[in-house]
Amino acid sequence: MLYNHIGIPMSRKLASLSAIAILMSGVAMADVPSVAVDIAPVHSLVARVMEGVGTPNLILPPGASPHEYSLRPSEATALQDADIVVWLGEDLTPWMEGALETLAAGASVMTLLEADETILLDFREGALFEAPKHRHDDHEEYAEDEHDEATETVAHDNQDHDDHGHEDHAEDEGHDPHESDAHDGHDHGAHDPHAWLSPANATAWLNLIAAELSSADPDNAGIYFANAAAARAEIEALSTEVTEILDPVRGESFVVFHDAYQYFETDFGFPASGAISLSDATDPSPARIAEIQRRVQAEGIACVLTEPQFNPGLVTTVLDGTETNTGVIDPLGVDLEPGPTLYPQLIRNMATTLAECL
Repeated sequence: MLYNHIGIPMSRKLASLSAIAILMSGVAMADVPSVAVDIAPVHSLVARVMEGVGTPNLILPPGASPHEYSLRPSEATALQDADIVVWLGEDLTPWMEGALETLAAGASVMTLLEADETILLDFREGALFEAPKHRHDDHEEYAEDEHDEATETVAHDNQDHDDHGHEDHAEDEGHDPHESDAHDGHDHGAHDPHAWLSPANATAWLNLIAAELSSADPDNAGIYFANAAAARAEIEALSTEVTEILDPVRGESFVVFHDAYQYFETDFGFPASGAISLSDATDPSPARIAEIQRRVQAEGIACVLTEPQFNPGLVTTVLDGTETNTGVIDPLGVDLEPGPTLYPQLIRNMATTLAECL
């Protein structure tokens, strides 16, 4: 038997410490809410706020399509056991609404796209992006600034969205205006749901997440808000870093595979020239591909960006006969480890990929 310097048998001491640790762990975790989050980038923000207290459950695994997904038993259980569910909203994951009603009826649900603090952008129409983007939020001074910048464009609202620009596109692409290629067969709401690609939105959400967690777990409120404050400072530094990455290639033109990046483009003042596909739910029409081909060839587009989960053959078709560079950009963090560091890695990787491609 080994003894320590005060004569207590080591085996007894270790057993006692283990018992105390287990007891303390049970007390500490007793009131920590069970949290489920839809996609990896938002899960990363929640994990950062919960760091040191608990770990949220990720519902949608990296690489899976947000638009269509069948829950695995473990993911259904995570929703069923959740005290809090954090998701973007049905515009991104329409299948999840039914799952929330069925499995998480007793949970508190945070729908980030519906939060007053969230800056929203309208869907862009057409393969080529010409008009300034029109932002929607509840901050009147910000909205006024954006309206001033868009005085030469016609901004559409929720009521006239379905009519906006369809006639012109129908003439350009040779199909019925009611079957506009702008929608690519994918029904969507009034606004682009890829709002997590705006660091400004991520910064606003951190406080909302901390407040929701603190309401359910007031004993750890100080940790949640301290983590949120630290994460906001990290994202501010990240935004400065991304600006520095992009500045050397600012003014160069690029095309993306599908129109998911306008939040990133708007935050950093780096607009794309077009998208091969408006939606990631369906393939683009031949007319749309031809339109992008003409833009790439006529204007000397420097870079066309594809994504890990989509058919690279479409990009090859678009680039046929050109010397345009290509790169793979990832809006969901497919190859990143889920957790607190995924979000800043995701935004940094997007900027680096774009800069290297240009």
